[in-house]
Amino acid sequence: MSDQTIPVSGSLQAAYPQRGTMLEWLHGWIVTVDHKKLGILYITYALFFLLVGGVEAMLIRIQLMAPHNHVISPEMYDELFTMHGTTMVFLVGMPILFGFANYLVPIMIGARDMAFPRLNAFSFWLTAFGGLLLYYSFLGGFGLYGMGNAPDVGWFAYAPLTGKVFSPGHNVDYWALALIVSGFGTVGTAINIIATTVSLRCKGMTFFRMPLFVWILLVVSALTLVTITPLTAAQVMLLLDRYLGAHFFDAQAGGSPMLWIHFFWIFGHPEVYVLVLPAFAIANEVIPVFSRKAIFGYPAMVAASVGIGFTSLAVWAHHMFTVGMSSAGNSFFVISTMVVGIFTGIKVFNWLATMWGGSITFSTPMLFCTGFLFQFLIAGLTGIMLAVAPWDWQLHNSYFLIAHFHYALVGAIIMCIFAGFYYWFPKATGRMMSETLGKWHFWVFVIGFHMTFDTMHFVGLLGMPRSIYTYEPNRGWDTLNLIISIGAFVQAVGVLIFVWNLVHSYVRGKLAGPDPWDAWTLEWATPSPPPSYNFVVEPEVRSRRPLWDIKHPNDPDWKYEQ
Repeated sequence: MSDQTIPVSGSLQAAYPQRGTMLEWLHGWIVTVDHKKLGILYITYALFFLLVGGVEAMLIRIQLMAPHNHVISPEMYDELFTMHGTTMVFLVGMPILFGFANYLVPIMIGARDMAFPRLNAFSFWLTAFGGLLLYYSFLGGFGLYGMGNAPDVGWFAYAPLTGKVFSPGHNVDYWALALIVSGFGTVGTAINIIATTVSLRCKGMTFFRMPLFVWILLVVSALTLVTITPLTAAQVMLLLDRYLGAHFFDAQAGGSPMLWIHFFWIFGHPEVYVLVLPAFAIANEVIPVFSRKAIFGYPAMVAASVGIGFTSLAVWAHHMFTVGMSSAGNSFFVISTMVVGIFTGIKVFNWLATMWGGSITFSTPMLFCTGFLFQFLIAGLTGIMLAVAPWDWQLHNSYFLIAHFHYALVGAIIMCIFAGFYYWFPKATGRMMSETLGKWHFWVFVIGFHMTFDTMHFVGLLGMPRSIYTYEPNRGWDTLNLIISIGAFVQAVGVLIFVWNLVHSYVRGKLAGPDPWDAWTLEWATPSPPPSYNFVVEPEVRSRRPLWDIKHPNDPDWKYEQ
């Protein structure tokens, strides 16, 4: 970068100084309050559980590869799909996206750290402890002197399966306590992001000069504060049911299993947007840089993000069309779900308009964002189909819904996470990831993804129920399930290529320099990796792309954003 860059200082050594011993180095990471190190800890933690959740998915797909398979027991199957869903939502999706937020939000707004560094560290360790507590159930599910077992009630844990009669051990207790503990960590991080964004922006950075990444994380953090509350309340009521005879969810004692479903999905559907909005935030940063154009419709993107945040709180019962709500209730949730589709449609249109006429470079981050656009469009279309109550009555409990859900979580969120890794890895480590391995990773993973989840739509339309341990032959599902399982293993190969790329690039990757992508947000004004204090002098910005203004002061195309 030129010497006109906003003044910063530091180096690789300043950011990560050499430790006298491995113990001192490890101690530095454990006690750190540096937002960048905590962001890396969140991401590393999530990557570990991504591999764990992936192994659980592989075991599920091995079991369903053929009819009347007996690779694992029915009891183990129930435990695996419960732990897979819980792991991917709570231990992978949320930590990895909050990890990106932890690392990037302060630098993007010109701050030196989060507003509450100690709370930031405390929040991470609460989240980490929650994950370890959940997986301790494999050892302590029946207590220290009994055989352990993991939770086996589904990641949604519907009553009465969670009662003492159906789950007499401690596995459900571990599940509830783990989510309560990690939920407190998530709330702490959300509070910190809101306080940092509102209070620590540098000179000249008004709300409408903030990067869209920061805007979306502000919306997500506010949404998190609202959605974690009913989940935590439901978990507390569940523990009261199990140990103090409260009977909140026991229909035989005057309670209602429907109460649990309402509480869970009041959390559960906004949670989908807590996960997908940060993926949108990554796309908002990557697509303009590799299209060499400003994002199309910045105000509309902000408005759509806020609109999604509000309306996502009013759509939860579209998960409940099959429970027998009134026609008025069904109609309301059909309409509210359609409204969310309008806001997401605005975003897709604006991303395509940004790419239209741009000088697009299909580097690995852009490849993953392009794949995300196609796959998220399909996920949105099948979501609109499932928002139609009669259609949902037929397909809600089939593999069609599982295909839609994974199209959103894997096809959109995981694809954008991969894009974020390839885009910001040079900033965090000072080294570039391999483009060759990156493209192999993209194509192998995309081929495996479509083999699995495209085919899953068809097996669902043919009537295969969700969450079943095995199935009868000659129902038209045999070959399709084989293709689904083969596709899952192809995806696993793609993930292994990604992991190898991470490790190899960290050790031997090409030196990146401060701004390898010729980008324009403030994180690229710092050395790679940034020093612990981020900026020597607080930067001052005059537009939404401060670095572009410095590098191209006479470019008239950008003046309208001053």
